Amino acid sequence: MTLGGDPYRQIGGVREPDPTLGKNLGRRPQVEPLPTSKTEPVPSGSLPEEAHEPEHHARPRRQRVVLSGPKQSNALRARVELEEQTSWGELLIKDLVKAQLRTGLLLGLLVVVLLGALPLAFFLSPGFAGLRVIGVPVAWLLLGVAPFPLLLGVGLWYNRLAERHERAFVDMIEN
Repeated sequence: MTLGGDPYRQIGGVREPDPTLGKNLGRRPQVEPLPTSKTEPVPSGSLPEEAHEPEHHARPRRQRVVLSGPKQSNALRARVELEEQTSWGELLIKDLVKAQLRTGLLLGLLVVVLLGALPLAFFLSPGFAGLRVIGVPVAWLLLGVAPFPLLLGVGLWYNRLAERHERAFVDMIEN
């Protein structure tokens, strides 16, 4: 380690500045396009006059870079809001969950009404309860067999609606 923590103290104390620092040289090097044909190598003993001049580095010209249009920036903003779990992102997620819950409750209510109406129909109409098909009471068929295809159909319907809600959510985020 050096004395006082100064690495330049060992070198002589003072670091010399860059001689071109702060000077506007005013000239930009002109870049010529490379020829498409083969060039002959320059002999090592003779260099062109341009090679003897010191090279000056010019600043590159500023260019505006546009990464995306306004639609993509909104999508990016929405994704960032969701990833960072901000209040707006939470609101978007809550809306999706509410739509899914509403769909589930409505379809569940449909199943309860349909299956709950069967015992009520048998109670109110004793003649309907006494019907038999192939020797099996209709009440047994409707209460023991019919609920399974009904539940399968309602489950497939809910799945389709849930995917539609999710697709709409993703489209809203991306657009």
